[in-house]
Amino acid sequence: MLSVGIAVSCVTFVVLAAGDVHGVLGDTDPGRTASWLFGLVRFTAEAGAVVAVGALAFAVFVVPAGRARGLTADAYAAVRVAAGAATAWAVASVVAVPLAAGDASGQPPGVVWAHPGELVAATEEPKAWLCSAVVASVVAVGARSTLTWPVAVLWFAVGVVGLLPPVVAGHVSVGAWHDLATDAVVWHVPAGAVWVGALVALRAFLRRPGAERRERVLRRYHRLSTVCLVVLVLSGAVVGLVTAGLGGLWSGYGLLLAVKVAVCAVVPLLRRRWGASRPLGAELVVLGVAVGASVGLTHLVPPAWLVARPTVQETVLGYALPDPPSITGLLLGWRPDLVLGVGALLLAVAYLVGVCRLRSRGDGWPVGRAVAWSAGCAVVLVVTSSGLGRFAPGTFSLHMVSHMALNMLGPVLLVLGGPLTLALRALPPGPRTWLVALVHSRAARVVTHPVVAAVVFVASFSLLYFSDLFGEAMRYHWAHQVMNLHFLVSGYVFYWLVIGVDRAPRPLPHLARLGLLFSVMPFHAFFGVILMNTRNVIAETYYRHLSLPWVPDLLTDQRLGGGIAWTAGELPMLVVVIALLRQWAAADRREATRLDRHLDSDEDGRIAAYNAMLADLAGRRD
Repeated sequence: MLSVGIAVSCVTFVVLAAGDVHGVLGDTDPGRTASWLFGLVRFTAEAGAVVAVGALAFAVFVVPAGRARGLTADAYAAVRVAAGAATAWAVASVVAVPLAAGDASGQPPGVVWAHPGELVAATEEPKAWLCSAVVASVVAVGARSTLTWPVAVLWFAVGVVGLLPPVVAGHVSVGAWHDLATDAVVWHVPAGAVWVGALVALRAFLRRPGAERRERVLRRYHRLSTVCLVVLVLSGAVVGLVTAGLGGLWSGYGLLLAVKVAVCAVVPLLRRRWGASRPLGAELVVLGVAVGASVGLTHLVPPAWLVARPTVQETVLGYALPDPPSITGLLLGWRPDLVLGVGALLLAVAYLVGVCRLRSRGDGWPVGRAVAWSAGCAVVLVVTSSGLGRFAPGTFSLHMVSHMALNMLGPVLLVLGGPLTLALRALPPGPRTWLVALVHSRAARVVTHPVVAAVVFVASFSLLYFSDLFGEAMRYHWAHQVMNLHFLVSGYVFYWLVIGVDRAPRPLPHLARLGLLFSVMPFHAFFGVILMNTRNVIAETYYRHLSLPWVPDLLTDQRLGGGIAWTAGELPMLVVVIALLRQWAAADRREATRLDRHLDSDEDGRIAAYNAMLADLAGRRD
């Protein structure tokens, strides 16, 4: 309760001391009372979200596992805490919808309640809070009936997604460099939620007299919170530099950023001074200050907004594209993608660590698999973070290059790396049990059903490009990232079923794999042909608003993209067919060898039985 009181006091002080923050931007002020009320409601929603997600993380990753699928009593108690916190999160998010509409439009609550639909539809943040309310409601209902570990993982993942809409639609989505700030906050917010929420669940765990294996739980919590601390520091530095700028670090906004940095510095000192378990209460109080400062930052105007007016390209993309793409620009014009690019690097490093662990204990691992996985991660990194990734949002043709690489080339290489098999051999028993439970969970079986995987892999093309969805998604950096992630994941799931080295939850015979592959191959060709022959410009409003001077004809560029989609899909498909036929032939050889050994063993058994019969007859004659 002390940490809650300190956080509420921090929010109240920031709102009252900041004065009229709307007038600086030329907007009307909804009133100090409305701003203060919105700050408290936002804090309630964020606190509920933090506790819900962190308690689920505690149940999933910190409490020692029991059976492979069932929750232990301590894990179930943490899930119940998450269910209660998610209920408060959902209620506060619903209340935040009209308050966010009033704050964004500068209207007092009375005007908002008189015209709720118009004001909510006119701005993005109220819609984000509505999405958050829906997700929180789903987590609250689902967590109350959760009894198995894989389902708890599902609600944890859903909860992490629900944390993001109000954040990615807030300050980080505006102005120059907003692409880096949005990517950084995707790491920042979940890390903070897991740390704070897991600490709340840990304190509840330690107060129960029947809690077992306390020291092991404390060690796991401190490892988890240390990872969160590193992620918070690195991502927070990016967000702070983008929103505040170097000059804004000396403002009130910079002061609140300094408070959050001080929290990250104080917690390790507390642990070093008092040991592993004693400073948990002080740690919770300090983190409460950080949460209050975070909510206060959302009320203030970022200093970077007041320094310079961004161009249209910087407003839409986060950066400018004044010159056409060249060989030098594509090779050297890197702009890091802090979500997919960093994720690809982390996956590559984790894979190589697993390989080294196997070899250190004398086990081997095929070099070809390591090369395939490394190449797949390199494809994702280059497509998202090199000059290609920088220019791809500007033209449809380069976007299609990125699309085909993420959807077809990268996944083909990744599934040939066999990451699940490597993880099952390299991980310790606990995480290995978790991974097996996830792979064989009901959700995994649904996602990897051949019909579901094929429909998602094929139908997403038509749904995205032949509707208004693509044009809407390109307007927002977070939506563009979701689109790229969908390309990568849907391609990985499909090719896992077709040529994956890892055993799928629903393994298919090789003939069925070949039929599944041939069933989707024509759709990519048809898609490219349709693009080359269409007369309507896809996402025309977006591209004309971007108005790149070196793209004079949008329809010609779109038809070029259709040609790329038609031709670029053939080479990966050829690689897939060759890999599938080789796997099929290798499987037949293994089956033939197994059958020969079985027949040989049966022949030896028959000879032994015949010799025993002869010996028995000889004994009877004697």
